[in-house]
Amino acid sequence: MLLGKLIQFARFFAFLTAALTIAFAISANAAPRRPTADTEVLERLPLRAGDASARELAALRGAMTAAASDPVPAANLAQRYFDLAMARGDPRYVGYAEAVVARFSEPLPASLRLIRGLLRQYRHDFDGALDDFAGALALDPDLAVANAWRAAIYLVQANYAAAQKECDALQRRGRSTLHGGCVGLVQAYGGQLAAAYGTLQQALATSGDADSRLWLLTRLGEVAAWRGQLELAEKHYREALSIGRDDGYLLAAWADFLLDSGRPAEVIRHLAGWESSDILLLRLAEAEAALKSPAAARLARLLDDRFGAAKQRGDTTHRAEEARYQLRLRGNSAEALRLAAENYRVQREPRDARVLLEAAIATGDTAAAQAVRDWLRSSGFEDARLRRLGQELCEAVSPCGTAPVTRR
Repeated sequence: MLLGKLIQFARFFAFLTAALTIAFAISANAAPRRPTADTEVLERLPLRAGDASARELAALRGAMTAAASDPVPAANLAQRYFDLAMARGDPRYVGYAEAVVARFSEPLPASLRLIRGLLRQYRHDFDGALDDFAGALALDPDLAVANAWRAAIYLVQANYAAAQKECDALQRRGRSTLHGGCVGLVQAYGGQLAAAYGTLQQALATSGDADSRLWLLTRLGEVAAWRGQLELAEKHYREALSIGRDDGYLLAAWADFLLDSGRPAEVIRHLAGWESSDILLLRLAEAEAALKSPAAARLARLLDDRFGAAKQRGDTTHRAEEARYQLRLRGNSAEALRLAAENYRVQREPRDARVLLEAAIATGDTAAAQAVRDWLRSSGFEDARLRRLGQELCEAVSPCGTAPVTRR
């Protein structure tokens, strides 16, 4: 990735295009505090049994310390922190990466500017991230990963024409797998699910590493589910899980598939040990609630604490998940609608559209989800569930007033 090695495919596209930018609280009452020295240890992050990450991070930190003015080992360490945050759903690693980048003054080299772009998009500073990725490309025109990240941001914003231009740049650079994944998502979000499935399959055939295969299989599972091919979707998800890599997005997508299929007990089994991730904790809480388990109340209180801590920090990156929590676990449809509408102004992926539609239906506020109805009409997005929700909301208006969808 950095300085000649592309970022692992699963880590950069999965995060942005899934819009999984959730802030994870350490404690409901924790106040932010800046250490007085680089050597001060605030907290040691939990590692899984047999995990080699601690040794790897120690080696990377040692390399950075030994070459204090060299950005290469610093960029390697910051990238590894970011990868761990994405894999495990723990944003404290993002804070560590930010501290590494902050050691260097402007102008940053391409490698560190790329990393800063990753960190800015995590905070939902999409304009700042796009600027950093453009700056990294100006310094290193062959840095294809920056094009991939720009495409991912444009997909989150539902700017499919801009995303396609970044896909085209990947093709010009000969990045066939990256190009296929990029185009496949543009097609999927733009009302061409059959074509998207074929494009992602072709990308999978050219993929040569486990991370890219995991990402592509996950997205194939999503596309198959959107097409109503549930057995095929489950096959792709299980193949992705069999790779054996920690991946928060895969687990969240798989949990959502199981919840939608009425299989909450399997969610509980697959998410055991993942309570440190808010995005997975939410799904675990939903599964426990569906089974009327005594654990549901404890998990809901834990989510209360997590979201409360985010508010204390002024963190607004978690609104879609909090909206879903308020709607499904707390029955507070008015607050869910407020959060979902605020989120949709920033992130416009299918999952963001779904929670806004559900909240609008629950409150009877059809106008609040007009932007989603407009998107369904203009994009031609083909997921039957979203279309049913859109029609249900539409039928609450007399007359409905929705023009026929134009298929591409």
